[in-house]
Order: sequence, then structure tokens, then C-alpha cells
Amino acid sequence: MPVPQVFLGCFGALACMTALSAVMGWAAPALLSKRITHAAAMVLFFVFGTRMVWEGIQGTDQADHAKSELEEAEAELNTTSFWKKNNRKKRVSSATELKQLMYSYMTPAVVEAFSLTFVAEWGDRSQIATIGLAADEDVWGVLLGGIVGHAICTGAAVIGGKHIAARVSERMVSLVGGSLFLLFGVHGLLVK
Repeated sequence: MPVPQVFLGCFGALACMTALSAVMGWAAPALLSKRITHAAAMVLFFVFGTRMVWEGIQGTDQADHAKSELEEAEAELNTTSFWKKNNRKKRVSSATELKQLMYSYMTPAVVEAFSLTFVAEWGDRSQIATIGLAADEDVWGVLLGGIVGHAICTGAAVIGGKHIAARVSERMVSLVGGSLFLLFGVHGLLVK
């Protein structure tokens, strides 16, 4: 699939998830007290951080699991789906310029990348972290930081995903990510 289209689909899904998470975090203090949402966010940071560090220490470098996930995703993208069958840039002569513009950006590759990423990332650690941060901090700052962070990570993954995966172990990612979650938890306890 074309790199720009994959980036657009994946980044679009992550930006939507970040916006939804920020809204949920912003609304959480209205439903629950600020003290409860802060405590819940800190507990989640410590739970996720401890779990990730434990996985890193145990050496569960799930290379086989990651390889099977990659193969599964590639198989999904290579199947003959509705989008593959209709992967022709058909233009209906009566379509308006807006429809043509939307169609030029909403290619099958963009839609598939968006759909797969949106479903795969629903309820993951970054979404929970975004909800927790937006409940405690400036929602606009969390939203902007989350979207910029996702743009950088998605760009790196799309451009050099296979090369990065071959050089950086999942164990190291778990250790660093878990340590960051623990630092966020400690920061949250000390600042509030």
C-alpha cells in the first residue's frame, strides 16, 4: 500500500481516538469528583507501568506474537475485500467537486488503514492515559500533545516500521514505556 495513504489512515484513526479520549477525560470530572478521577488515573499509570516493566524484566519479548500480528495484518490487507475489488479511481461524471475531493483522499488504502488502526487501538494504554491526563490537566494541551506524539510515532512506523522492529526489541519498548508510566504516576502523586 502507498505510504502516504497508510499514514493518513493510521494517523486519522489515532487523532480521532485521541480526541475522543480527551473529551472523555474532560467530561470525567463532571461525572466524578476531581479527586476520584485523579486517583483513578494514578492507579492506572502505576498498574500499566508495573505491568510493562514486569513484562520487560521477564523477557517476554513477544517476537513470535508480534510476527504473527504482522502476518495477520498483512493477510487482512491482502484479502480480496470490497475495497480491493473496487480499487479503481472511478469518478462519477455527475459527482460534485467536493465528492471528487473526498474520494481522492478516501481511497481503499486509507479506509482500511483507518479501520484496522481504530479497532486495534480501542481501549489501549495510550487511550486510557489520555483520558487520565485530560481529566487532570489542560485538555487542549493533552489533545495537542497526543496528536503530535501520534503523528511522530505513526510517521516513524509507516516509513521505517519493519526496519525499526528488526532493531528495537519489544522488551526494551516495554521497559522504557513502563518506566514512563511509573514516572507519570509519581509525578501525578507529587504535583497534585
